Amino acid sequence: MNLHDAIASRRSVRDFLDTPVPEAVIRRVLEQALRAPSGGNLQPWHLHVLTGAPLADFKARMQQRLQDEAAGSAAPEPGEYTVYPPELVSPYRERRFQVGEAMYAELGIPREDKAGRLRWFARNYAFFGAPLALFCSVDRRMGPPQWSDLGMLLQTLMLLLRAEGLDSCAQECWARYPQTVGQTLKLPPERMLFAGMAIGYANPEHPVNRLQTARAPLSEVVEFIGF
Repeated sequence: MNLHDAIASRRSVRDFLDTPVPEAVIRRVLEQALRAPSGGNLQPWHLHVLTGAPLADFKARMQQRLQDEAAGSAAPEPGEYTVYPPELVSPYRERRFQVGEAMYAELGIPREDKAGRLRWFARNYAFFGAPLALFCSVDRRMGPPQWSDLGMLLQTLMLLLRAEGLDSCAQECWARYPQTVGQTLKLPPERMLFAGMAIGYANPEHPVNRLQTARAPLSEVVEFIGF
């Protein structure tokens, strides 16, 4: 698969087959992804990759955490950061709304079915059934420029996964549970959880994987000067 095809076919997959990801493949992909650019060559990222029994144990622990929170026996964890600005303005508000409605339309979950939508969202915390999970963390002393480095690493990784016939879903939602994740991964206090990622082979039969998100046209987001 060439680069153009990898970019065109990459999408956020939200239902995976249980087919294992070969260790040699994920090691090869990560080795290449670590060539992603970073300002001053700081390479501010730190990655954890889980599969097999450790991943199953973590999923069970996370499921119990969600149940305890829903029952009121556990307080919500203080998130590491706010994923979206509290007051999204146009056109960002509409873009987020449209992709959410498009996804739930594929799933057949109407807007008034709040419980159904919450149940679906909770599948984030089981990595949508993916057989491999990745977490990315960063030293708390790093700033926005280094956060952009994390994005470049994760994008490079996702494109390399596509080149291997694999799929992924980047998940900033894990920033809501830094304590649960941090305890599992034994993150030191100075390390901040940034995001997670589900990795595996897309389930071609699941309707959610039919979703193709729209992108704003070139004329809306790009200005050409001097052409």
